[in-house]
Amino acid sequence: MISAHAFCHALAGRGFDCYTGVPCSFLTGVINVAMAEYTYINATNEGDAVAIAVGAALSGKRPVVLMQNSGLGNAVSPLTSLTHPFGVPVLTVISWRGQPGIQDEPQHALMGVITPDMAQLMGMETIIFSASDLPDQLNAIDAALGRGQSVAWVIPKGEIEPVKTPGRSQPVPHSGAIQTQSAHPGVVGSRTDALKTIVAAQPPHSAVLATTGKTGRELFTLGDRDNQVYQVGSMGCIGALGLGIALAKPACRVIVIDGDGAALMRLGSWASVGYYKPKGFLHIVLDNGVHDSTGGQDTVAESVDFVACAQAMGYPVSRTVASLDELADQIQQWAAEPQLTLLHVAITPGSPATLGRPTCTPAEVAARFKHYLANGL
Repeated sequence: MISAHAFCHALAGRGFDCYTGVPCSFLTGVINVAMAEYTYINATNEGDAVAIAVGAALSGKRPVVLMQNSGLGNAVSPLTSLTHPFGVPVLTVISWRGQPGIQDEPQHALMGVITPDMAQLMGMETIIFSASDLPDQLNAIDAALGRGQSVAWVIPKGEIEPVKTPGRSQPVPHSGAIQTQSAHPGVVGSRTDALKTIVAAQPPHSAVLATTGKTGRELFTLGDRDNQVYQVGSMGCIGALGLGIALAKPACRVIVIDGDGAALMRLGSWASVGYYKPKGFLHIVLDNGVHDSTGGQDTVAESVDFVACAQAMGYPVSRTVASLDELADQIQQWAAEPQLTLLHVAITPGSPATLGRPTCTPAEVAARFKHYLANGL
């Protein structure tokens, strides 16, 4: 057994400087030490934690994702379709509930058996934690991350001593009245029109993150830039990715361009964003009511008030814009007096018939974006 303090200290000695994740009783000590002595970002979902970690890594941090193995399934999408194609590996510390031969709750029985194989199947370097072998295991972790391979560090029961006194991850307090406006004035134009407006109105030192599908493709078609990320796969993770960047790079203005279907897939990430309230975070939802990239099937967004959702989850400013001019004005107002803001933009379905795809690979996009964050601010 190793103490949680010693465990975190060993990671700090290898440059790991921030944590994100979802709690597990096996990792109580690590989480409490991380909250009290390091940077810890609360996630509402294990997949969101992976996306937050990718954002932190792109910003020059060396993050650690903490999760219970029962939540590994929630992280499959970003572990396979975000970290892998973008070439941004992460260290995941996974508690081993239901380990064969150890009595546990019935819901952990199957996952306990398949956890190591599942991680290996996703291409992760899989290491069963041993305190007596800690230096060699840390060397193996460094080597795997260095070659671009994510790591599953699986922690058996009782290997890390708990810390009873909980740490506290402090949110950024908000002062002043919440600004909200939930009226739905109708569509303002096409996705292309909205993206043109966003690009033209963005302030200096911005990072522009486009959700997966046609949003990223259209943004690329309008002009490829080093400060832009075109998400592929990992649907719904763009907000968590932006949160990781915004907290790691407070000087950066992060513009997250979401879609109605993608936002609904991981709506819980909005609670994490609202909890930390990064001022330089602008969340724009382009809502056309359909899954445009897969054939135009309806989403359930017609029954959802995104503005009210954002307000309920702690966004100080949330509103629907009535026109492209108002969209530009709201972006400029946010740039002048930054505070966490959600803008809901109703758009028409469809894309240009000649819509292409990015000619740069996700790994190339990630590498130049990381360079931009390191040198362009």
